[in-house]
Amino acid sequence: MASTHPTPHATQATQATTVPTTGGTVAPKSRVVAVVGIIAVILIGLNLRAGITSAAALFHDLQAFLGYGALVASILPSIPLLCFAVAGLGTSWLSRRIGVEKSIFVALAMLAAGLLVRSVPATGALLAGTVLAMSGLAVCNVAMPSYIREHYASKTSMMTGLYTFTMSGGATFAAAVSVPLAQQLGSPSMGLAAWGILGVAALLGFLPMVLHTHRRSRKASQERVSMWPLLRTRLGFLITSIFTLQALLAYAVMSWFAYILTSQGLSASESGLQFGLMQLVSVAAGMILLVIGSRPGMMRPALYLGSGTTLLAIPAMLLLPTSLAAVPAVMFGFGLGIFPLVLVIISRSGRTTAETTAMSTVAQSVGYLIAALGPFGMGLLHSATGAWTLPLALLAAVALALMVTCHQLTSKRTPIKAGPRPVA
Repeated sequence: MASTHPTPHATQATQATTVPTTGGTVAPKSRVVAVVGIIAVILIGLNLRAGITSAAALFHDLQAFLGYGALVASILPSIPLLCFAVAGLGTSWLSRRIGVEKSIFVALAMLAAGLLVRSVPATGALLAGTVLAMSGLAVCNVAMPSYIREHYASKTSMMTGLYTFTMSGGATFAAAVSVPLAQQLGSPSMGLAAWGILGVAALLGFLPMVLHTHRRSRKASQERVSMWPLLRTRLGFLITSIFTLQALLAYAVMSWFAYILTSQGLSASESGLQFGLMQLVSVAAGMILLVIGSRPGMMRPALYLGSGTTLLAIPAMLLLPTSLAAVPAVMFGFGLGIFPLVLVIISRSGRTTAETTAMSTVAQSVGYLIAALGPFGMGLLHSATGAWTLPLALLAAVALALMVTCHQLTSKRTPIKAGPRPVA
C-alpha cells in the first residue's frame, strides 16, 4: 500500500488508493452509495459552523434579551472550543466501539437536540443547549477527516475541499440571516433554535450511510493507536501547534468580530452583514488556498498567504473607520481559509484510519482546549480595559506565531513519516 503520510512542505501527487478498514466498516463500492456519501458530507458540512456563527451574530441581542452579565458573555463564546477539546477526546474510543459512521450519527443527534434546546428563552437553556450541540460538533470535527480518509482515500483534497466549502457556506448563511431571522421569529432564542432543522436534515441525510456500512460490516481486529506519543514527534507537535493557533485566531475573530463592530457604532444588522461577508470570503479563500497548497512545493506559500493576511487584518480592524469595515472583514475571511489546508495535512497523517483518527484527536482536542483562551480572554480583557486595543494586539502576536509555525511545519527538517505505533 502506498504511503499516505503528509508532506507539509510539498503535497504529494501520489496518495494511497486503498485504506485498511477499521471499526468494522468497508469503503463504499457502488456509485449510488458514493453519491449518497457525498450528499451526507455536504449536509454535515453545512451544520458544523452554522450553530456557532448564528449565535455569534446574536450575542449582543441575546445578552440584552436574557439579561446575563459579563461573565456569561465571556464564557459563551468559549463553550464550543471547550466542548471540542473535552468531547473530542472520546472520539477515538467511540469510533473503535461502534465505527466512524455510527459515531458521526450519534454526534449529529446531539447537535440537533442541542440546537433545539436553545429555543427555551433562559440563560440556563442557552448554555446547556450550546454544550450539548457543541459536544456533537466535537465528535464530527475529529471523525470527519477519518471518514474522508476511509471512504475517499484517493480524493482527500477534493472531499476536504467540499467539506470545508459547505462548512464555510453554512457559517456564512447563518451569520448573514441570523439577525433578521430572529427578528422575524420574535426573539434571538427562536432565531437560534431554527438551526435545529438543519441539524435534523443532516441526521436524516447521513442515516443511509450508517445503514449501508452496518449491513456491510465485518469482524475485524480493532487497532488501537495511542495518540499522546504524537506530541513527542516533531510532526505531531507542529500539526497540533498549527491547529491550535489557527483555531484560537478563528474563534476569537468569529466570536467577537460582529460585537466589536457593534461597539464601534454599527447596528446589529450591519455588523451581521459584515460578519457574513467575512464568512463568504472564507469560502472562496479556502478553495483558493487548497488549490495552491495542493501543487507540489506550494504548501508553504499557501500557509504563508493565509496566516499573513490574518496578521494584516488586525491593524486594519483597529485603525480603519467603521465605514471601511468590509476591509478587515475580507482580510479576516481570507485568513480563515487556512483551515482546509490543516485538515488535508491531518487527513494524510497516518498509515491507517486509526492513526489518522489519533492525529486528528490529539491535534483538535489539545488545540481547541488552548484555543478556548482566545474568545474568553478577549472578552475579559475588553471588560477590564473597556477597549479592544489590547485584545487585538495580543491576537496579532498569535498570528505572528502561526506564521512561524507554518514555516517550521513546511521545513525540510520536518519528517515526512511520523506517528504512533499500534499499542493493541
